[in-house]
Parts: sequence; structure tokens; C-alpha cells
Amino acid sequence: MLPALDPRSIIESDYQEFLAALKQSSFSGDIEFSYASRLAVSTDNSIYQKLPQAVVLPKSIEDISVIGSIANQFENVKFSARGGGTGTNGQSLTSGIIVDVSRHMNKVLEVNVEEKWARVQAGVVKDQLNDVLRPLGFFFAPDLSTSNRATVGGMISTDASGQGSLVYGKTSDHVLGLTSVLADGTVLNTQPMDIEEAKNIADGTSAQAQVTKQLLDTCLGKRQQILDKFPRLNRFLTGYDLENTLNDDLSKLDISRVITGSEGSLAFVAEAKLNITPIATFKALVNVKYDSFESALRHAPSMVAANATSVETVDSNVLNLAKQDIIWHLVKDLITEVEGKTVLGLNMVEYNSNDQADIEQKIAKLSESLNKASDKGVIGFQVTYDKADINKIYAMRKKSVGLLGKTKGEKKPLAFVEDTAVPPENLADFIMEFRALLDSYDLKYGMFGHVDAGVLHVRPALDMCDPEQEKMIPVISDKVVELVAKYGGLMWGEHGKGYRSEYTPQFFGEELYTELRKIKSVFDPLNKMNPGKVCTPLNSSEELVKVSDKKRGEFDRQIPIEIRTSFEAAMSCNGNGLCFNYDTTSPMCPSFKVTGDRRHSPKGRAGIVREWLRLLSERNIDIKELEHNEDPPTWFERFRNTTDKNVADDFSHQVLEVMEGCLACKACSSQCPVSVDVPSFRSRFLSIYHQRYMRPAKDHLVGNIEKMAPLMAKVPSVVNFFLKQNWLNTVIRKTVGYVDTPILSEPTLDKRLVNTPSSQFNLDKLKMLKPAELAKKVCIVQDPFTSYYDADVVESLVTLMTKLGYEPILLPFMPNGKPQHVKGFLKEFAQTAKNAADLLNQLADLNMPLIGVDPSMVLCYRDEYTKILGKERGDFNVQLVHEWLRGLTLPEVKQTSGDTTTYALFGHCSEKTALPTSEKEWQNIFQKVGLVLKSIPVGCCGMAGTFGHEASHLEESKGLYQLSWEQAVKQLAPEQILATGYSCRSQVARMEQIKPKHPLQILAESL
Repeated sequence: MLPALDPRSIIESDYQEFLAALKQSSFSGDIEFSYASRLAVSTDNSIYQKLPQAVVLPKSIEDISVIGSIANQFENVKFSARGGGTGTNGQSLTSGIIVDVSRHMNKVLEVNVEEKWARVQAGVVKDQLNDVLRPLGFFFAPDLSTSNRATVGGMISTDASGQGSLVYGKTSDHVLGLTSVLADGTVLNTQPMDIEEAKNIADGTSAQAQVTKQLLDTCLGKRQQILDKFPRLNRFLTGYDLENTLNDDLSKLDISRVITGSEGSLAFVAEAKLNITPIATFKALVNVKYDSFESALRHAPSMVAANATSVETVDSNVLNLAKQDIIWHLVKDLITEVEGKTVLGLNMVEYNSNDQADIEQKIAKLSESLNKASDKGVIGFQVTYDKADINKIYAMRKKSVGLLGKTKGEKKPLAFVEDTAVPPENLADFIMEFRALLDSYDLKYGMFGHVDAGVLHVRPALDMCDPEQEKMIPVISDKVVELVAKYGGLMWGEHGKGYRSEYTPQFFGEELYTELRKIKSVFDPLNKMNPGKVCTPLNSSEELVKVSDKKRGEFDRQIPIEIRTSFEAAMSCNGNGLCFNYDTTSPMCPSFKVTGDRRHSPKGRAGIVREWLRLLSERNIDIKELEHNEDPPTWFERFRNTTDKNVADDFSHQVLEVMEGCLACKACSSQCPVSVDVPSFRSRFLSIYHQRYMRPAKDHLVGNIEKMAPLMAKVPSVVNFFLKQNWLNTVIRKTVGYVDTPILSEPTLDKRLVNTPSSQFNLDKLKMLKPAELAKKVCIVQDPFTSYYDADVVESLVTLMTKLGYEPILLPFMPNGKPQHVKGFLKEFAQTAKNAADLLNQLADLNMPLIGVDPSMVLCYRDEYTKILGKERGDFNVQLVHEWLRGLTLPEVKQTSGDTTTYALFGHCSEKTALPTSEKEWQNIFQKVGLVLKSIPVGCCGMAGTFGHEASHLEESKGLYQLSWEQAVKQLAPEQILATGYSCRSQVARMEQIKPKHPLQILAESL
């Protein structure tokens, strides 16, 4: 039986006292110290893992100041600021306290179009800021692949940059001023100041005076040494940027410049004033295809010379991974194959201008040279001027970063030497030698990056669960450091130092490294701010972090390999954080969107399950035996465990909490670059957990809904009468935890179809029919929600099929099992799936189409059935309505004059992510018959099956609806709104008191 699991992670006494004092203070933010909360921020997008003591989430500058002033009383309390957690080098990881501004301090405070600046809180996500600026004709220029979850504060801390830096530079080039908080709580406002003003301030005794004095001493006094030490690169030094803290003529000092890139080792960044850039009116992208990656690299300088705004490159490994992902359907027509040749490298060349003729002239000149460049390895190119298409290509390029983690096998490409910067003219030779280095260790790798700036991301593939391979990390890192020096570059041109801080003394040299330590000393004399990163205070004996420090793989390898393989859906998470996507119209992880809680995300849930598996393995508990337990605990044993106060601290309860918050929408399984599939391991956890602990009544209600619905439908009037009574709903809410119980359809489906031409199902008779007799028969596979609660939809489907000349056969209702799977009744689900598959395979042998209506139920046949039945599933295929309709010849609608309704499709989130072309296919179907349908970009409606009916999730359900659906629905007339999901139609009905139709109903009415 599953034991109680004690993670044995005790918060140190100094931190306990600090947190107690903070709780008693004026601090208004959140304080979290559960093991699960700490685990959720113990990793980032790097190979490292460090468990913090707690997480504090301030709501204001005053809160941050309170944190510092109270911590001043506790010498051993340390901090690390954290934004989106997308760092690739462990920059924000700490064994102290995480200060996370992303949950609450995420407002765009002010935009001044005339003066071209914006003022934001540090937790604002880059894409969020640009969504505000876009209607005003501006954007925040520094671009990066994690732009939909990276915070401005994080960008400032690492001086982030990416595509387009040749023109737009790095984050530090756009910071006009900062409001920061020092370790002692002092608020520091910084912006460029005249050198004379700086010298006057330096004569004072304040914290700002000490900082100013030291920066003048270092940046003025060591000016020539600084210029001699560092190469003149577009991707100049990241972190303690001594050169650019002074402007070129030494007339101004900018303290913000040294804070930018300091990785939170000097101060907490709370607010920023940023310059904003006008959006160019016209844009074009040329995708140049090559016969090898080396050809793409060596040809890139000629693209730069052709006055391109940016030049991005990817190798064949990245391209091939993108082709296996759902994102490829967006770009496959924009990056077509070259007949008879294989594309092994790609340069994406962008041009921006306010003059269309200017762009066309540059494209024409470039095209002429490309047509003559076959000797340079060019095998073809495509040009697009459409901004939407250009954005799709860049979305593919951005997602490719995460897709590298999907490489098959135990070895995964890792980010630890992947943002080297060398002069662009040296890049090709540098990369060839880099590749030779990796080849000498027999390592595979993926490459992509910014060839225009001399930065290429190189990710060697290693199995971090193998201790011998882990030992290669420092060895390869050392050799890359030497290689970078040979080609006149820098080890960190984009992603900061983090655990590579051990190389700081080597790159700065003894004299300048001492200056860094002096600067650290005046900002943070007690080494409280992200200790060990970049440098240490002058008189400190504490050491820098090292690339050999503890990594995630050290924890993962404690889990037996067969369990790691079995739970690949959780183990594959590499921390890329795409599940933190801020965009409310994206279906990715609604639970994180509505809570802002890192635990309630695929990354958070995957990490917490990994630790749960590790703790089980530590106790020598065989999880497979738990899953196939032939002697499960009795009801009394589970009741005793549930009420035993001695197991109240069982870590499994914390795992349950984050699993219960999942909507089981499965967006993660297709949207995550490495296919972290929370519902799959969630159901397994629930199955095991409830061997030890009692199930809540709501689980039994949901798990048995497919048995109950047909019985209740025998007396719908009686059932509905009672369900409409307020007193009964109160009882159900208090005893079962269920709200807004849906009302059965009246009349029932059976009664609706009495006078409708649909054949009675008789399998034996069907088997006797000839193929020609079966050709016009179509089987309708029922689901409980549509058939018993939304029967008019199935009635319309029968009508539609009949109008199209087909003979619909309504199959007898048989449970699908999706509700059982969602609640972790896996043994029962396996039997349900087997029974359904047996019948569906017999029907499939007759070559009759099998059609289902509700996306989540139909997709269960394809996904969960395959996983639980394996080869026993058979080859049956239940299609959704649009999948059947798309292959038919459809008649045109006879429209009356003035009938110009434009319908609006709200797609079901599971359907949109698993079948990304579904909305487009519905549009094509409507267009065929002469109707107009537009797709509405929305996220999750918040209902998600029964999630929205559970009292414990009611507020989250309504909150999710308000994020994107509410605004979109209110802009439309009720008759325009169409939704493919039963849950979605139910949520709109609950929130707006209008019931949208399924698109098939419009077709049935119109044809």
C-alpha cells in the first residue's frame, strides 16, 4: 500500500524566524513554504536544481523594501529574484528565499507615446507589454524565444536579447531608468546622470552615494583596461557591464546599466522605464534553404551585408523536430521541400521598413544574388510579405528551442555552452571547430541562433541520469571557454552567467574581477543577493557557484529507469516553461493562467510528481505493484488513513492538491514542446493515492456519470423537477461538492428520434449486408453529455446526415470511460475501454463511418484508449463531425435576401490543440455551402467537463471564462455564437444565460 511520504525538508531556523517576522509586518504579498511550492521554483530552464527555503511574492515596491529591511536583522537569510523562470543557466536558483514578482507586480503602469517610453512593473511579460503597445504603433524591441512568458525584470537581470539584436540591441540598450531595492530595503532610483552630478552625489554618505563613488572609481579609473579587455561585439558583455555604465564621451554615468545583467546579485528590480520603438509599416522574410548547415553559416555574412534587419539560422536537427510537432502545419507551405534535395540548413532573413518600395528593392537585389548562389550551397528560397505568416515562422523558430528536448532517446540536447558570442566573421570557423570538439566526444547536438550577431545556440545531447555523462559538463565547458577565447569572443553573449560564474575571474582578469567585487560590496556587502552568482563581495570567503554543482539529473537518477520510462510524460519536462504562456487566448494550461501559481502548471506538476516518484523509490516502493495491487486496502483501512492526524503531513496530499487543480484539458500534451502530458500521469497518481485514502463523493459521482445518465433519462421530468429545487442543490453542494448540476434534455433523445429517419441498430443484420448496401450508412457514436443533456445536437446530426443522403444509425449508448480516466478509476476505465473497443472494431470491419460529436470524448478513443489497451485497441476510428464532412460534396445553402449572418466559432480547447486544423476545416465546410464562419481566438472556457461543476473549483472556472470568453461572447449576437464542445456550450449558458449551438446545427437548419 502507498505509504505516507515525508519529504524531510525542514526550513532552517533563521528562515523560519524571518518568515514569522515578515508575516507579522506590513508585508501584503504571499508567503509560501510548502514543499510543493518550493519544488516548483527549484528548477528553471537549466540542468540545475536547488531547493529554496520559501517563496515570497510581493505586491508592491513597499513589500520588497519590507523584505529587505526585515532580512537585515538576519545575517544568514539570502535571496534570489525570480521572474518567468526561463533562465538556461540557473540564474535565479537559490537555497535561500525566492522573491517572485510575476504573480502580482505585473502591470503596465504608463505609456508615453510622444516621448516613446513605457513604465512597467518587473513582473510584466514581454509579449504582454507588446500587446499593450501594438495598437499604439510601438513595441519593446529586444526579442527572445521565451517572449510569451519571460518577464521584463528577468530580461533586465540577464540583459536578454535575441532575434534582431543587430538593429535593436540588447535589453540594456532600452532601459531608461530603474526603481530597485537594495538588500537592506533601501529604494534606489537610477537613470543616466551628468558626470558632475554623479561626482557630487558620490561625496555623500547614502547607499546611492557609495554605489556612485565606486562606479566612478572603477568605470573612470579603469576605463582603458576595460576597453582593452573586452571585444567590440554587438552582443557585448552580459553582467556588470563596466564599459557601457559610462557613455562614449564619458559625460554621463548610468547606474541602471550595471544593475542590468547583474542577475539579481546587486538589487531587486521593481519597476523599469523603457524606451519603445515604432513598428515598421512593412516587413518581409526570406527563407533561404541550404544543402548543409555549414553553407548556411558561411553564407550568412552576405545576408547581413545585404542590409537585413536580422538573420536567424537553424540546422536540420531543429527543422526535423519542428516537422514532427503540431506547429509545422502552420509553416509547411512557407518552408516547402526542394525537389530532389534535402534542406539541411535554413537562414531566415528579415527586412523591416516604412517604405514598401525600399523593401521590394532590397528583396529583388537579394533574390538576384540567391539565384546565382548555388555554389554557396543555396538550393532554394521563399519570400513572404504577410505579417501573420512571418509570425508563424518565428513561432516555429521560437518553439524549436523547446523541441530540442524532444529528441528521441535518453540523451537530450542541453543548454550549458549555448550562447557563446564571437565576431560574426569568425562564426563559421568557430562553429566548425565547436562541432569537431563535440564530434570527438561522439555527441549529437542541435544548433540555431543569431548568425548576424555571431551568437549560435549549440546544445550537446547528454543523459543527465548517467553520472559519467554528467561529468562531461565541466570538461566540455572548460574546452568551450578556451575555444571562445581563441576566436576573440565571450562565453555568455545572451543568457547570462548563472552557474558558469566560476569563469568570471578568468574572463575579467584579476584586476577587473577585483573591481567587480568592490561594486558587489557597495551594493550588497553581506552577500545576501543571489550569492555565488557573477562575483562575491571583496572581503567575502564565500565561493562562486560552479558548473559541476548539483543538477536535476542527480535527483532523477534515484528513480529506477523502468519507472522513469513509464512516467516519461512527467520525466521529459526540461523546464522550458512554455506552459507559463501569459496569452489568455492560448489554451495552454488554464489552471496556471487563473492562479498564477507555478505549482499549477505542467512544469510544476511534472517536477512535483518526479519528487513523489523519487521519495517512493527511496523507500523501495515498487509503483507498478501499487498500480496492479491485487489486495487493495479495505474501506475501513482507507477511512482510518484519511482521518489519521499522524499522516496529515504526507507529501502525497500536496501532490493531490496540484493534481486536483488540473482541468484535464490535455492542451499540454500537444502544446508543450516535449509533450508533458499531465492528465496521463495525473490519473495514475489519483488511482494510487486513493488506494490509501478515501475518495470524495464527487469523484464517485463523476466516475459513474455514464451509468447514471441513462437511468435518470428514463424519468427525466422527475429528475429535473428535483434538480431545480434550491434545497436539493444546497444539499448536493454541501455533501457532494457539486454545483450547477445540468438538467436532462426533455424530450429525451429517444423521443426526439421517434419520427426521424434513423435506422435501428442490429449488428447481426448489418454484418449480413453487402458493401453497396452499407455504403450510405453512418454510425453515430453517442456520448453521455450530448445524448442526455444536449439531445437536440444529436437530433440535428441525424437530420443533417439524412439531408446529405445518408442513413444514420444511432448506436446504443455505451460508456466511453473518459470521466473514469479523469478521476483515476483506471481499472474500471480499462474494462470500459475494452468493451467499447470490441464493438467499435466490429463496426469498423464493416467500413461504415463512426461519427462522434463531443471532442473530448472522441479524442479519448484515440489517446487514452491507445495508452491503456495498446495493440488490443484495434484499428477503429471515431471521427468528429467536421472530419467526416470535410470529405463530402456539400450542397449550397439557399439563402434569402438579407441573410448575411457571420457565425463565430469558439473551438473546444482539447480539439484545438490535438487537431490544430479543426477550426480552419469548419470554416472551409461553411464556405463550401455558402455560409461565413470566423474563428474566435479564446483560451479555455473554464468548464472542462465536470471541473466547473465542482464547488472547490467554481471561482477558478468563472475566472477562466472571464479571461477571454466573456469579452468575445459579449461582442456577438447570441445567434452568431457556435461552440463545438458540450462543456463550452454549458459554460456560456451558465454565465450568459444563452445556449450556443454546435456548428452542425446551423448546417442542419440551413441545407
